[in-house]
Amino acid sequence: MRADHAITWRVMAFAELAGREVHDLLALRQAVFVVEQACVFPEIDGLDPVARHVLGHRGGGLLACARLLPAGTKMAARSIGRVASAQATRGLGLGRAVMERAIATYLSEEPAAPIELSAQAHLADRFYAPMGFAVFGEPYDEDGIAHVDMRLTPPGARSAAE
Repeated sequence: MRADHAITWRVMAFAELAGREVHDLLALRQAVFVVEQACVFPEIDGLDPVARHVLGHRGGGLLACARLLPAGTKMAARSIGRVASAQATRGLGLGRAVMERAIATYLSEEPAAPIELSAQAHLADRFYAPMGFAVFGEPYDEDGIAHVDMRLTPPGARSAAE
């Protein structure tokens, strides 16, 4: 079975989300980033209203999500963040599937513009690098977890000087 079998994928601006969708999105991210990772941090950081959200639903339940932020919001380039999948679905490839949709969304809009993300360091080589992301800059601590900045530079991408 494919990772996204029977998953309905949507990309939506925050303002387009119904109240229940906002609840489910924040609940999934809280379960993953705050509870599972035992990390107390401001998960609701004020950036959701300017973001678009990649949402993967099955049977009415939210199983995976990612946040798409415009360039200059969190990172210099447009960025992907808050990538999460429900604990019960781990191992099915939904993390990769939501990332593929996030990347495809950006590439369909501006095929040559870079995409950045702040990755938990332990995921850099095994999760993000196989999708084409490369580390830039030095590792840093964010909320008690080692992170690295990563960039996907599509073929024909503009340089930072342009």
